[in-house]
Amino acid sequence: MKTINKLSFNDIESIPQLVKDFLNQKIEGFENKTFSLDNFTQQIHQKQEFFSSEQRRTLYNVFGEQLSEFKLSSKQKENLESLLQPNTFTMTTGHQLNLFSGPVFFVYKILQTIKTCSYLKENFPDFNFVPVYWMASEDHDFAEINHFKTENNYYETNEKSGGPVGRIKINDTYFISEFEKEFKDSIFGTELILMMKEAYKTGNTLTQAIQILVNRLFSEFGLLILDGDSKELKTQIREVFKDELLHGSLQKTSKEKVNFLTEKYGKVQVNPREINLFYLSDTRDRIESNGEKYFIVDKNIQFTKEEILSELENYPEKFSPNALMRPVYQEKVLPNLAYIGGNAEIMYWLELKDYFSTINVPFPILIPRNSMLFLKEKTLRKIEKLDLKIEDFFQNFPVLTNNKILDDNAILKLLEEKEELLTNNFSELRASAENTDKSFGNMVKAEEVRQMKSFKRMKKRLLHAEKIKQNELLERLENLFLDVHPAKTWQERVYNFSVFFSDYGYSWLENCWEEMVVQDSKLIIVAI
Repeated sequence: MKTINKLSFNDIESIPQLVKDFLNQKIEGFENKTFSLDNFTQQIHQKQEFFSSEQRRTLYNVFGEQLSEFKLSSKQKENLESLLQPNTFTMTTGHQLNLFSGPVFFVYKILQTIKTCSYLKENFPDFNFVPVYWMASEDHDFAEINHFKTENNYYETNEKSGGPVGRIKINDTYFISEFEKEFKDSIFGTELILMMKEAYKTGNTLTQAIQILVNRLFSEFGLLILDGDSKELKTQIREVFKDELLHGSLQKTSKEKVNFLTEKYGKVQVNPREINLFYLSDTRDRIESNGEKYFIVDKNIQFTKEEILSELENYPEKFSPNALMRPVYQEKVLPNLAYIGGNAEIMYWLELKDYFSTINVPFPILIPRNSMLFLKEKTLRKIEKLDLKIEDFFQNFPVLTNNKILDDNAILKLLEEKEELLTNNFSELRASAENTDKSFGNMVKAEEVRQMKSFKRMKKRLLHAEKIKQNELLERLENLFLDVHPAKTWQERVYNFSVFFSDYGYSWLENCWEEMVVQDSKLIIVAI
């Protein structure tokens, strides 16, 4: 494996402008929430003052209980014990409980979190930094997470859903036998199959499955895994939930940021609701209020104000944060400095800064995660043979294809020469026409528009004709695009990690870790 390029997000057309502006410190109020050692120095001081020894003890106990069934590595044990110390902080990423981890970027974001901790330790040797994976175990959209893809197959499991996905027990394991058929002859196929069978044993919950899988992959790196579906942790955020039920503060205090982001960038990633909480029963359902009573949407459950506050006081575990409240919950219960996430995640975190200030919780540094792309040498040779560069595949590819098809085309050159000549001629005519009758000047302008449209039509017809004539070249370009962008999107959003692990095993993880960039957000392209 060899890294052949690291493209800055600024140079990639499909990266959202909001993310680029954030990275370039062009969004007012977020300049000290981007990656820099100075910003981390400030963040450490902020979090030290905010996070108490009692909170550390609670967090330590919750981790200890949740990880009690696992054989922890020495690095994990060291990280766990260090959480009791006032000079220890966390770096966090989070993700859904996708079947067998889902798309491979799941692995990349965790590895970047781990490597960022190493980087910070080198630069702040008096402090400890612990990588944390936060499981989105309370999400209830099972259809989003019940599948994964490899190069050759699509795998899916079907279970009864509606409640928190982490509590779903595994019953349908047909996907395991199919997976075994695909990978049994791979170099590290046996390891993958054993990993899957251990995690997705009948009767395990999806939370247990992901705990087992993630621990198997990352225990030696010292990663700690946290499930937010915890009464002890939710007890710490009761007052925030109470304020949300009574006053709907998240929507009110984030309104200015939401309006600003909508006006400048067209939309926000997630729109705040009046109440940004769910209620957990056998299902997970939104809480709404008419000012007098509280209703659990789609359930025959309602509360008076006094009743719902009593429910929250006695059973905080029954209240579940939505996508916008979850970051607040996370930052409340962890001594956290930064969150590493995908572009969409970063975009909805940006809505929340004013709300964090209102409830007196330090807003973290935000780090758009690195992306990775693994390409076969054969694919890279084909790209080079067509006199293209890999970065060309991350610009406007239809435009690039058209340019390639018409490269050195004699008719196009002649058309462009005549078009330029015509433009110059009309320019002279317009100058003279403006000194004569106005209607004559308008006629000249109209004729210019008509003739220039003719040239555009001729160019379009020429491109169409050349595409037919150069069908083989067009097909090669399209196939190369699909090699780089399977299913016409980024590779990391399609393939599961098993595609790469099956050939390279744990050395693939180590290679990803080595190539990961922590100071910048980049697309890292690796030849295999």
